[in-house]
Amino acid sequence: MITTKVYDNNQTVIPSEIRRMYDVQANDIVEWIVTEDGEININFRKRSKLEDIVGIVSSKKPIDSVKIQKRIDHGAKIDSGRY
Repeated sequence: MITTKVYDNNQTVIPSEIRRMYDVQANDIVEWIVTEDGEININFRKRSKLEDIVGIVSSKKPIDSVKIQKRIDHGAKIDSGRY
């Protein structure tokens, strides 16, 4: 069993054995999942980079991202099915 300490500011360290085993790097995401029976599962997820997601979404018409961002900034809800 591997143990770590929780510090005064509620931070802890991911042990090096675990970091190596799951290739945990700086800026990776730690997901804390509480199951219905109260158990805690931890997942490590890589942060997505722009290069990783380019081309995943396509559109039949040109998208004006500046216009969309302005609408979002003004509180408009964006229908992703339109783009």
